[in-house]
Amino acid sequence: MAHDSSAVPPSISIEQHLARVLESVTALPAITVPIAEALHRTLAADVHATADVPGFDNSAMDGYALRRADAVAATVDSPVTLTVIADLPAGSAENPRLQPGEAARIMTGAPVPDDADCIVPIEDTDEGTATVRIYRAPAESAFIRPRGTDVHAGDAVLPTGRVLGARDLAAAAASGVSTLAVHPAPRVGVLSTGSELREPGGALARGQIHDSNSLLLEALIAECGGIPVRLGSVPDDNAALRAILDERAPELDAVITSGGVSVGAYDVVKAVLAPLGVWFGAVRMQPGKPQGFGRFPVDNAGATSSSASSTPGTTPRPDPLLFALPGNPVSVFVSFETFVRPALLTMAGRSPISRPTHSATVTTGWHSPAGRAQHMPAVVERDDQGAASVRPASAGGAGSYLVASLAGANALAFVPEDVTEVREGDALTVTLVS
Repeated sequence: MAHDSSAVPPSISIEQHLARVLESVTALPAITVPIAEALHRTLAADVHATADVPGFDNSAMDGYALRRADAVAATVDSPVTLTVIADLPAGSAENPRLQPGEAARIMTGAPVPDDADCIVPIEDTDEGTATVRIYRAPAESAFIRPRGTDVHAGDAVLPTGRVLGARDLAAAAASGVSTLAVHPAPRVGVLSTGSELREPGGALARGQIHDSNSLLLEALIAECGGIPVRLGSVPDDNAALRAILDERAPELDAVITSGGVSVGAYDVVKAVLAPLGVWFGAVRMQPGKPQGFGRFPVDNAGATSSSASSTPGTTPRPDPLLFALPGNPVSVFVSFETFVRPALLTMAGRSPISRPTHSATVTTGWHSPAGRAQHMPAVVERDDQGAASVRPASAGGAGSYLVASLAGANALAFVPEDVTEVREGDALTVTLVS
């Protein structure tokens, strides 16, 4: 790799800006929800079983419950015949007394009678209903699921911090739990700025473009456990931007804007938000150099926290976080991955908040700007021995406008600030993003 030692412009590093963001973020206060509403939420407290699972000795097979001593001599050539005195489906509350020489027909999941000590599968019988012939001697405790063999009441079932999937909900429900304490999903507003933006699919006049940033951000928010709230797009008009933020911000935990953060004459986001205390500045990265971050001040006297009900007098919702991202789509993606995703995962109570990184060998070199760390949308592949290689996803490099190349990228390759040329054979740190 070629290195450049020239002085860097006044700005902050990626690490400094990320630290600034994370210092401002905490997990949203826990709420208690019905178990059916907890999918993909993060547990805020350990879950313990409220009952034994199974709650009673039950049959693992369709067959016959009996005393093993009555059938221990059974063979195909010399079957044992028993009297059937009961029929026990799953859910039955019956507990018939079995005398020597008696059996109860039983279905899978039904409680085993106290006097029975084994189950003979229906396949080893003649399937009789008044009497039954047993063709094979059962083993001790055969096909009985003993009470509490999964968990006992009070046992830990799920740990704090678990992101709840379908199997977790099933485990909690089977353990007698009906509600769960979870961190709510952050509600995140998405607002694109620019008079040139039009809805995808519409006809474009000269100078107009389709708004891809809104869809990109909404999907990224959903992928990391948030709830995207589309605020639409606004033209380069200070009053219009302020009006939509004043109206919608009180209901949100965070707002992400794209565009209008640089030093141009129509950079309305910076013009509106900087006077309100939102920080704007240069981060030594490419793409994504211009960034803004802070909180949008709202009159939240009537607003409530994500963790509270709408009852008057509940805890006010904190001012929403404000992420002001550049307008070019690749810059939006890189900025989200680098700064917004860790923040939203923190708000959702998740850990870890960083994607795992790997080392990969460069197969196609490229140039990187001096004094700025680069995140190159890249393709990482592994050979038969598991060795990873990396190449740019687009022949155009890391240009912030190359949105189509993102579809082909499965990673971001990181190039340090002091590296200006990446050469074939170099080893780079890569972060897989899909």
